[in-house]
Amino acid sequence: MEYPHAERYPVELVRSKIMGPNPLKLAEEVLERHPVTRGSRVLDLGSGMALTSAFLHQQYGLIVTAGDLWSDPDENQAFLSSLGIAPDQVRAVHADATDLPFEHKEFDAITCIDAYNFFGRDGGFLDKKLLPYLKPRGRILLAISGLTHDCHNDIPPELLVSWTPEQLDYMHDMTWWHGIFEQSKGARIVDMWEMQTNDEAWADWLACDNPYAVGDRASMEAGAGKYSTSSASCWRSFR
Repeated sequence: MEYPHAERYPVELVRSKIMGPNPLKLAEEVLERHPVTRGSRVLDLGSGMALTSAFLHQQYGLIVTAGDLWSDPDENQAFLSSLGIAPDQVRAVHADATDLPFEHKEFDAITCIDAYNFFGRDGGFLDKKLLPYLKPRGRILLAISGLTHDCHNDIPPELLVSWTPEQLDYMHDMTWWHGIFEQSKGARIVDMWEMQTNDEAWADWLACDNPYAVGDRASMEAGAGKYSTSSASCWRSFR
């Protein structure tokens, strides 16, 4: 797959901001398959250091709220300003996905690129915690790093080189996620697929000097890549 939008960003900038498999490439695959209308108000949930939020605005013309629990919103806003992005174009906020600080029906769409597995593994999460903030017929676009098949009862040793069983509990296969998602009463799955981008997104991450990336290399070098995949899904709200 080609990434004409993601590859507009300097490699060193991307490496300094990403916190896992390259989220720009993951986002590009999702947005190319399910475009969001320019000018739409979008919550970029789990936005990290706001690189994906900048990307969504600059490449797709979206008005973005960059919501993240762990990053500093002031630092993120300063980064956005350095790219020439005003606060009314992308707004960085502190946001806990389990208790979002927004008005109901505020957003046309919610994106969550490589973060949903950290907080959305409960079947009721989507209906209770996300849908109230989505406009009627709004969409949710997810990209989730995971496993080719669930193997938590017999974890391959390659995975345990870098990750504990507790850390691997965040990673599941697409069938497992479908079982979680189909519990929603307020939205329907429009599309769900295994992403073409997975290997390239991981390669970009493993090339970083980030200590977490360095730690992940050990498992990948031991052969864990054959168990790795990313899945994506598009939802539409009934409400």
